Amino acid sequence: MKISLSSFNRRPGLSRPPVVFLWICLAALVLPVAACLPDMDRSPGGGPAVIHWQGRVDIERDLVLPAESTLVIAPGTQVVFHPVAPADDPYSNHPYFPGAELIVRGRIIALGTADRPIIFRAADENAPAGSWGGVNIEASPRAEFDYCVFRGADSAIHARESSVYLEHSVFRRNHVGVRFHSSEILIENNLFTDNGAGIRFHFGAPVICRNRFENNRRSIFITAHPENVRIENNNFISAGDYHLVLGEEVPENIDAARNWWGTVDVGQIEPMLYDGRREPHLGKVRLLPVLQRPAKGDVPWIR
Repeated sequence: MKISLSSFNRRPGLSRPPVVFLWICLAALVLPVAACLPDMDRSPGGGPAVIHWQGRVDIERDLVLPAESTLVIAPGTQVVFHPVAPADDPYSNHPYFPGAELIVRGRIIALGTADRPIIFRAADENAPAGSWGGVNIEASPRAEFDYCVFRGADSAIHARESSVYLEHSVFRRNHVGVRFHSSEILIENNLFTDNGAGIRFHFGAPVICRNRFENNRRSIFITAHPENVRIENNNFISAGDYHLVLGEEVPENIDAARNWWGTVDVGQIEPMLYDGRREPHLGKVRLLPVLQRPAKGDVPWIR
């Protein structure tokens, strides 16, 4: 299914299964990956599990949320990922990552607020990028994150063949902020800062709008064959290498008009692009028209 900005903005209300919310102690939730979630997590009628997290949740190894289950995370919750020994980390090879991960095969609804964001972080508050794996979303019918903070991960969000909404969130000091392929995804009103790559994807049709990219090595890295990409009304402030990089399997031209690049001088913007201007076999990034001033309302909630 192709998506558009308008279809995402008319977001329907969350549809939750008619089950009783179950409060699960943290010891029961932090499980070996082979165990997933126990039978006690299921509704009284035997329907899909609905799990509710609040406060502090410590994850000490890969944790799997099985298909047909729903994880609801309350505002103000801190999800804390601890170091994992390689022998205790069976989900460490691609498409997974070294370190503790939350592997979502069902639904996840993480709705914080500006005053009480949901924080996903390493146990060490000052841990560098790659200190935990990420939130790995696999064939999820709905994964929704609003007012969340992700820091210190390998790939903070990694979505595959899923429907994902990412809004009003901060991705700071990760190897990759958002990585995905073959997914329907809205990325709107987020701050990407101090990451190796803010966004990295292939085989996807994302809507990327009203975000702020600042001090990432690469703001957006498209690795292969995108479809109907929409990148507009973003503020590209600074980058270590490039703002927009096309990988070896991107012969397509990419429309990136109506963004702010810190200047209206195309001659100053082009050096921040890695595309057909540098490698003839790659597509080109279409810049015009550029915004004449910074886009309004990118991340006003963190001011």
